[in-house]
Amino acid sequence: MLGIKVPLREGEKVRRKLLELGVLATDYKIKKDGKFLIFPVKSPVKGFEVVESEFEPVKKRPSSYREVVEVPNELRTLLPSSFDIIGDIAIIELPVELVSYGGNIGEAILEVHKGIKAVFMKGSKVSGTFRVRELLHLAGEERTETIHRENHIKLKLDVARVYYTPRLATERMRVFEKAKEGEIIFDMFAGVGPYAVLLAKKAGLVFACDINPWAVKYLEENKKLNKVENVIPILGDVRKVAGQIKADRVIMNLPKFAHEFLREAILSTKSGGVIHYYGFSHEENLFEVHEENIKRVAEKLGRSVEVIDERVVRPYAPYQYNVAIDFRVF
Repeated sequence: MLGIKVPLREGEKVRRKLLELGVLATDYKIKKDGKFLIFPVKSPVKGFEVVESEFEPVKKRPSSYREVVEVPNELRTLLPSSFDIIGDIAIIELPVELVSYGGNIGEAILEVHKGIKAVFMKGSKVSGTFRVRELLHLAGEERTETIHRENHIKLKLDVARVYYTPRLATERMRVFEKAKEGEIIFDMFAGVGPYAVLLAKKAGLVFACDINPWAVKYLEENKKLNKVENVIPILGDVRKVAGQIKADRVIMNLPKFAHEFLREAILSTKSGGVIHYYGFSHEENLFEVHEENIKRVAEKLGRSVEVIDERVVRPYAPYQYNVAIDFRVF
């Protein structure tokens, strides 16, 4: 293979020149020969000493587990293109045809993603009062506790005992940016605190409620981990708390059932306060059904509402979307 031989002291300058000219063969390693460097090149370059030499290929790291996983070729199209990473734990959803190859898939993920230490497969849908799912271990360490980092905060959690999705990090930051300094905030379904801990950096006080004792346990730990003292964790049914708090801003991150708690949310909101409501919708009627429900509940309580923003947060299922509606209560 062709190479260009230059003194060591000129190495960096020549490397940049060859890159600019587009002749450096980047698939091969640069070779050292005493006080000289030999650059692999695709063609001769005028003004440089050209030599014949052998070069060691650069070992390129795969960018996806799908490049290295061992499964039958006819099943490769079924391999998921993405999975959730929570801290150093990966959680993947596999079609039934690939379940028997779960171990191979888990090992491939560990090989490609060095920061991941454990891989689990979704064994069921999110269900129950605590909104958790069964997880089946595929590879790596057999533990479900981790520390996840997002939006400059740390969240300690157990992925098998609490509900958490990293896919809402952008939405959580959007709400944080809308919040005002010194507000009283009520996070009705707080989990381990991804909204509450983040918002505490701006708020005067954050009341964070959850019915799952494991979630509240980790919320307490996350207060300490992030050094935020203005979060008040509340263990229990939010229905028993509603109305006792008068907040400037209310978070209703329970898309499947939030509509059932609108009364509690409105009762807990000051006049002029804002509610961030989340729901699931069919693509043919993204917002109207939720708007009608919000207005109906408000009227029953002698209150009025004004929708100030609405958007699609993410796809949820075929033809189904997770939507958000921000509305002001008077």
